Amino acid sequence: MFFKKKKEEENKLKGLCVTVEDLVSLKKYLPYIRQRHNNITSYQAGDIRSAFKGRGMELEEVRAYGYGDDVRDIDWRVTARKGDVYTKIFAEEKDREVYAVLDLSPYMLFGTKKELKSVSAAKLAALLGWQSVVNKDRFGLLLFNGYETRFFKPQNNQRNLMAVFKAIAHASHDVLYLDKQSDEMKDLSAPLQFLQYNLKSKAQIFIISSFGDVSDSTKKILATLSRRCRVYCVNIFDILEDEAPEDGEYAAAYDGKKIIFNTFSDKYKKTYAGYFAEKRKNMETFCKRWGSHYLDIRTDRPLYRQLKII
Repeated sequence: MFFKKKKEEENKLKGLCVTVEDLVSLKKYLPYIRQRHNNITSYQAGDIRSAFKGRGMELEEVRAYGYGDDVRDIDWRVTARKGDVYTKIFAEEKDREVYAVLDLSPYMLFGTKKELKSVSAAKLAALLGWQSVVNKDRFGLLLFNGYETRFFKPQNNQRNLMAVFKAIAHASHDVLYLDKQSDEMKDLSAPLQFLQYNLKSKAQIFIISSFGDVSDSTKKILATLSRRCRVYCVNIFDILEDEAPEDGEYAAAYDGKKIIFNTFSDKYKKTYAGYFAEKRKNMETFCKRWGSHYLDIRTDRPLYRQLKII
């Protein structure tokens, strides 16, 4: 009887939060995620090319010169051709630390099809965790619920990963019932600042959020982290933030005000889509400026297929 009631409750909350079983089951999708292999065979070195940036043997990329870059790595040919200073980035042959900064704040409690953004974000963090363990990398997590940050040190074992999954499952459930006080809520600068102060080496960092209103302090920390590490800003968005609702009249409420709007005109649909597209484009432009990477993940599409671009 107990298990029957538990199952019924889980079915009611499906798409609203995740369970440990949901996160564990994602391991089956790993073969579908494209991975870049190298020739390292040492157990400690890991099975894929490192995200460490430094004076290694393998050329990683050529990007615009930034403050703090080594002048010895300037690519003079590209500099002469482009007219701006460009530098070479090399990959070091070391094992790596992989961090996921998971935003499970109340701002992620939005979804119109399949699941909430918080659920997609949780599943994505789990996929990254599984991928790290399989690749023999050390996986760490910063779990942010809008008020406080919980930190899991990077380790390479399934025991730690199960503890991470348990914490994610509890947080995705508890955030549904949080007393949402917007004036007390913090932004992403809180977990990012914690990570910045606690990083002991260069790492690969996945920041999984909807990036609604990115503050100047958050951007500043993101820029600093991007100089030291390989940073991925993973934007989770809903289909309603990509396509206007079907033709009809809709009622909406915000900040105590109620309005009624219709979506019949093509002009409205174009303006609507352009508003959200511009927000994503601005975030992508910011990432490119500071040498970090930007990924779009839509909640109604299979996550493992969208992760192939990593």
